Amino acid sequence: MYHNPVMLEASVDGLKIQPNGIYVDVTFGGGGHSKEIMKRLDQGRLIAFDQDSDAIPNAINDSRFTLIHQNFKYLKNFLRLHQASKIDGLIADLGVSSHQFDVAERGFSTRFNGELDARMDDRNERTAASIISTYDLNELTRIFRMYGELKNAYAIGKKLIEYRENEEIKTVDQLKACLIKLAPRQRENKFFAQVFQALRIEVNEELVALQSLLNQCTEVIKPGGRLVLLSYHSLEDRLVKNFIKSGNFEGNIEKDFYGNVLAPFKSITRKPMVADDHELETNSRSRSAKLRIAEREHE
Repeated sequence: MYHNPVMLEASVDGLKIQPNGIYVDVTFGGGGHSKEIMKRLDQGRLIAFDQDSDAIPNAINDSRFTLIHQNFKYLKNFLRLHQASKIDGLIADLGVSSHQFDVAERGFSTRFNGELDARMDDRNERTAASIISTYDLNELTRIFRMYGELKNAYAIGKKLIEYRENEEIKTVDQLKACLIKLAPRQRENKFFAQVFQALRIEVNEELVALQSLLNQCTEVIKPGGRLVLLSYHSLEDRLVKNFIKSGNFEGNIEKDFYGNVLAPFKSITRKPMVADDHELETNSRSRSAKLRIAEREHE
């Protein structure tokens, strides 16, 4: 079951849709944002991407709509293939969909015992289980520190390596049993959410793909076109914020001779937008969402 898209009106409004424009939804999922975009198009086109095969049956039956079963890091190549190398706007709803969290077999959630999978694309050979069974201590420490922002990343890596010498860690429950003594009291759920986040980001190379997407947006979005991004954790949001502010991921601002900031986009939302009280009550996924909107500057 695909749930309600987060901040639907605000995010699609942010695209400032022209009825005859070309738009891209790089995280199609259940099609919520795409359906709203289609309502506002006349002779325009919508091209959507999703690497998850579960999203494919949700394709919209309309000649103006195209769904591409690929990771959005291949944005530029597929836009060229579909005669849409310049577009009027792009929307990305990052992170994991409610559907992916709710299906136990997908291995995204700590709530169910299932295989340690966490692949958004089942054509990917790497899984959470394969990372746990093959990465050395340095690599495990790196992912839990960088992507899980866990202070005891080294201890987590060490414990996994000790455990796997006797038994292969294949399921969610095995992973939790292995690490439970490292979880802070009364904060076990948050701890395991961070562990799973780290594994998921590594499995899907999420931050690498996001950086690639943002760099390609500079090339494909027309001057005056819009970039709309929903992020769900600080690692994603920091990359998005820095990129909009400076055109790079470190946030290093460069200025021209006259003191103007040299960045390909200008921010439309001075601060990120967040869900209102009504949405927070009805859509749990909106709790951590941050919406940023930017406009492509003229060359």
